[in-house]
Amino acid sequence: MVKCFSLAAIWNRWFRFSFSRAGLKSTTTDLGDGTVMHCWVPKTYKPNKPNSLLLHGLGANAMWQWNEFISPFIARFNVYVPDLLFFGDSYTARPERTEQFQAQCVAGVLEAQAVRKTNVVGISYGGFVAYSLAAQFPEMVEKLVLCCAGVCMEEKDMEDGMFQVKSLDEALSFLLPQTPEKMKEMFEVVFYKPATKMPTWIMKDFIDVMWKEYLQERTGLVNALYKDRKMSNLPKITQPALIIWGEYDKVFPLELGHRLKRHMDDNGQLVVIKDCGHAINKEKPKQMYKHIKAFLIDPLLSPKKENQTSGQKVD
Repeated sequence: MVKCFSLAAIWNRWFRFSFSRAGLKSTTTDLGDGTVMHCWVPKTYKPNKPNSLLLHGLGANAMWQWNEFISPFIARFNVYVPDLLFFGDSYTARPERTEQFQAQCVAGVLEAQAVRKTNVVGISYGGFVAYSLAAQFPEMVEKLVLCCAGVCMEEKDMEDGMFQVKSLDEALSFLLPQTPEKMKEMFEVVFYKPATKMPTWIMKDFIDVMWKEYLQERTGLVNALYKDRKMSNLPKITQPALIIWGEYDKVFPLELGHRLKRHMDDNGQLVVIKDCGHAINKEKPKQMYKHIKAFLIDPLLSPKKENQTSGQKVD
């Protein structure tokens, strides 16, 4: 039986229309060696505006995770929104799965678009890529915003009981859900107040559209994040950085936000969003954007000015 209706596919088309209407156009960049990156870029570049790069997490492609932010960002920035490798229309034939390689591919897209310097906002997995971009290409990154990105985690943290899961396979079962039951589990973990009801057919549809493709490759991305990860191998970055965390994040517990703040010393500012889980961009988008705007556009209103003693603000 041919599937004739897909709510997720309809949303995909709507988001494409929404991005285009907001002033972005869809582009692909061939980076060679079987690597192609898709990116939304400005239809009209405005030299008087700063640049901003938005990097999505594992939950979905760029459109799904940044749709609520496109209009306010475009009002103030030249905005670039790539699909990371194995999301949307981005892929590679190469074997690399590290955030370092993802960052190199993003840098290649920026170079192709003649972007020499940009602010970078990364959420969750996108924050790992953003941090690596800032470390590898310091001249390219002006300011950095890291949202619930556990870049300071170590492989031993799971053994030490920091996470709710006992193994990486257990985490992958709901981070990349393949059944409605696992999708429900994902909602319970990712959201502070998860949706209580969703028809099974809708969940199956979303799984088919969002999480079936590139499953093995995305599993490789998560494995590469975790395997042999040590704080001692995490490079220091020098760019000013805003760290935003959900108070009740179950994917990357808040302790990792404090750890990242300590690692960055005076370069990092930590904001904790109250009554919020891991999916800050969906649960508290207005608060998230308010802090990003204050940090990138209105320095006098930034969290560092509000609390110079601890560098932390609880919203």
